[in-house]
Amino acid sequence: MMDSFMNVIARILMSQIFIISGIGKITGYAGTQAYMAKMGVPGALLPLVILTELGGGLALLFGFQTRWVALALAGFTVLSALIFHMNFSDQMQMINFMKNIAMAGGLLMFVRYGAEPPAIDRKRV
Repeated sequence: MMDSFMNVIARILMSQIFIISGIGKITGYAGTQAYMAKMGVPGALLPLVILTELGGGLALLFGFQTRWVALALAGFTVLSALIFHMNFSDQMQMINFMKNIAMAGGLLMFVRYGAEPPAIDRKRV
């Protein structure tokens, strides 16, 4: 019972940053595209970024394909750190880099252990 409770709380806490970021990119679409272009990433990739963050965050929250989603989000998070947060002379960028790496570590725990009930992955057919 405690394992399931902790797993659900962990999914809520880990998924919320992706869900909120995905929604923020929708509401600030033009600004996000401009920032991506400034960092050398084609703005045309923004729909894929939104799908990854919002879709992946919701899938993690509800425990759908948890291991695969967590692996994809971990890779996305490390890639984001390497692209957008490598300016270590800026303390905020260094903190964001470390945050992304720590999040990837947490996501790898979901790759290892999956989702506990209640989760779509654990529904009986």
